[in-house]
Amino acid sequence: MNPQAFIDGLIAGSTIGLGAIGLTLAYSILRFANFTHGDFLAWGAYLTLTVSGLLGGLAAGLGAPVHPFSFGWGLPLAILGGAALTVLLALGLDRILFGRLRARGADVIIIVMASFGASMALRSLLEFIFTAKPVYFTNALQIAKPLGLGMRATPDQLLVIGMTAVLVLVLHLLVTRTATGRAMRAVSENPALAGVYGIDVAQVVRITWVIGAGLACIAGVMAGLLVQIRPYMGFDLLLPLFAAAILGGIGSIPGAMLGGLIIGLAEAFTVQIIGAEWRAAVSFIILVLVLMLRPQGLFGRKEA
Repeated sequence: MNPQAFIDGLIAGSTIGLGAIGLTLAYSILRFANFTHGDFLAWGAYLTLTVSGLLGGLAAGLGAPVHPFSFGWGLPLAILGGAALTVLLALGLDRILFGRLRARGADVIIIVMASFGASMALRSLLEFIFTAKPVYFTNALQIAKPLGLGMRATPDQLLVIGMTAVLVLVLHLLVTRTATGRAMRAVSENPALAGVYGIDVAQVVRITWVIGAGLACIAGVMAGLLVQIRPYMGFDLLLPLFAAAILGGIGSIPGAMLGGLIIGLAEAFTVQIIGAEWRAAVSFIILVLVLMLRPQGLFGRKEA
């Protein structure tokens, strides 16, 4: 068995896990499966690419690759702008659609179907604006460097793994060690009771959208940097994101990350052992098995 599948799985799992964190937080606090989350990945990637192009027009030196990476200083700056715009998109969608449905006491299935329709609209609008032609953050070529034990990776790929580890640690500390995190956990357990104790539930909801959309943007940029940017990139990642969130346990940041790594590794080894045509089926099979054997996930708790 080629050990390269291990590093390939870690790279794919990092993107999946980071995207799944935003999905699991939204599910635990907003109480519905948000199908638009995958499209936030694609919108984040395209918005970051747009901001990067604007920065490159203002200062040409920002686009020059910084050794040993394939991109220049313009991309990290563009991520900040792209994440801010993605957050505004998410907050606007919540204000226009989801917030109004919650205020009217709509059933969960109604909100889920609304998110499905909004997902299709966002994807179509993205394709209308940017066309279906794939685009890239950079055209620079990188040579994979040996890591030992027969594994190789490019500097960009190693950066993705490292950034994911840092972001997961920061988010875990935010949720477990800060007042904001305690408020999020309280709303996740019981929104009505949290409101009685003086917690601003609406503010917690906004913070959840900000974190989820920001992480989706970064995950989309990571996926686009390593492969390519397409309007359907978020849709293609949606099933692995859900599988990772459910596998890790709803509401658990380490669980979502571990679930993403498991999904990524499973896909990588499936491609090597069986074939690439079975890759898309792996997430679905894992999702079904988890729902049958341990519905609460690895780090989740059974509901009373």
